[in-house]
Formats: sequence, C-alpha cells, structure tokens
Amino acid sequence: MIRTVAVTFTAVLAFAMPVAAQAQSANAGAALAEALAPERDLLFADEFDDGVLDRDKWIVIGTDFWVNNEQQAYIDDPSTIAFQTGVEGAEGGVLVLRPVFKPGADPKPERDAPFVSGRIESRGKFDFMHGRAEARIKMPDNVGVWPAFWLLGNDAWPGTGEIDIMEYVGEKDWIGVALHGPGYSGETPIVNKFFFPEGVDVTGWHTYAVEWTDEQIDFLIDGHVHYRVTRPMVENYGDWRFDNEKYLILNFAMGGAYPFKTNRIEEPYNGIPAETVEAVNRGEVEMLVDWVRVYAPAE
Repeated sequence: MIRTVAVTFTAVLAFAMPVAAQAQSANAGAALAEALAPERDLLFADEFDDGVLDRDKWIVIGTDFWVNNEQQAYIDDPSTIAFQTGVEGAEGGVLVLRPVFKPGADPKPERDAPFVSGRIESRGKFDFMHGRAEARIKMPDNVGVWPAFWLLGNDAWPGTGEIDIMEYVGEKDWIGVALHGPGYSGETPIVNKFFFPEGVDVTGWHTYAVEWTDEQIDFLIDGHVHYRVTRPMVENYGDWRFDNEKYLILNFAMGGAYPFKTNRIEEPYNGIPAETVEAVNRGEVEMLVDWVRVYAPAE
C-alpha cells in the first residue's frame, strides 16, 4: 500500500518559493551539510570534482547483475559513468549516470537488454551503521527511468535490510522511499511517496537524505523530514534489520518492475515508452550527482 503524508508548512514555503529565490538558495544543501559538520564527524564524502571515479571509494557493477526485469545491463564505461564541470546550480564537478540505447550490446542473451547504464557502490570500500547519508541530485523528466540512491547490508537480501533514500520512476512530481527486510520485502508496506509542491519537481537540484538510528529512520528532502519509520512500525511485519553496516549505491536503471507497475507501458520495452528511448538517443537522459556525504550519528 502506498502511503502519503502532508508536507510541513515550513517545507511548503521553502519548496514553493519563486524561481529567482530558488536560484539564490541553490546551495541550501551544502549549507545544511556545513551546519551539521561542526557537531558531527564526516565519515565519507565524494564531491566528484576530480573528473574521474575514485576507485578507493567506489566499485562499478557490471553485466552479471540483473534484477526486477530492468531493461539495462550495467557497464564500466565513460558513456554511462561520466563527469562534468560547469553544470548550472552545481557546486563544482558532478557525477553523471546515464543510459545508452545499445541493442545487441548485452552479453547475456537471456536478458538481451536494449540499454546499458551505470551503477556505482561503496561495497567493500565504505560502510556505516547509523548516522546521516545524503546526496544532492538532479534528475531527468522522462517516463520509465528508474534512478535511485540507496543503502544495502552486506549479506543476502533482504536479511540485512535495505534503505531506499530516493527512487524515481519518471513522474516528475514525486519520489519514493522504502524499507525492505524479512517479512517486508518486495511489495513492502514500509513505503511512501513524497509529492513536491506545485512548481517544484525532481528536475531541480535537491538534497535527498536519511537520518538513521537504532529506533527510527527519517527520510528528508532539502532538510525537511517527509516520512518517518519507527522500529515498532517495522516490527509489525518482521525483524528490524537496521543495526548493521550498510553501503551506498547510486544507479540508473531503465524500466522494469517499479516503472511498469506505475505506468503499465509494455512497448517498446517493459515500463519504457518510445519517447524516452528517443530522448536517450538524443543524450538528454541523465542523473546528475553533485556530492555524496555521510555523517556519524548525532550525539
């Protein structure tokens, strides 16, 4: 079941400000992080300013990985994992994850994915238990895309828990968040949609964050809590599996289960309309990530 919650009055004022005022507050995410820094230890940061992927912090997922009937094969290639500077509203360089329409390139004939794309993880490089993880992200306006920012545990899914900080399936006025674990995986009841106020959507820069303790998990956008999950809420369905270390994931999936269940589009590809394929071919479809930061728990 999808549950929605009301946005606080303060959040509405912040989101509904005129375009000029939004431009003046483009650095709000960074200001929030800087405000946290004096009180909390910074455990991990990647500002994506070096123009190359920091392999001491990230691994790249390859073609063997496949879930959810997604319509892409992940590859380690500059066409799908790139970097840019001079992006409007960004604070230095940005990571670019983008799909490429490349039928016939998939080495897995049983999948035969028409797209290739990028997915990076901090697995084996960095993980943490409790604290705050956040990323400043700008997303495209295309139906059937499935970019995400999330956390996974270091053992078999769903036994060590999953925290979906941001999932987007191409309806630009909302993003989804969720928790998964034993008894509440797949079609999890611990899920929420956040709808942006009128005039604001995912195509602008936003800071998506999770504040994670041993008793509750808060999901935030631009510093405002829009959904809270408590331990008792989870324990209605199964064991709380959020007292273990988890690693970071940024990926750009295409089509598959979640987009299809949202839009019921079957052609030309599962969850993906022809207009999105054309936009990919024009090079218009990409997820931009300004930075990722992780802080220790508040004392």
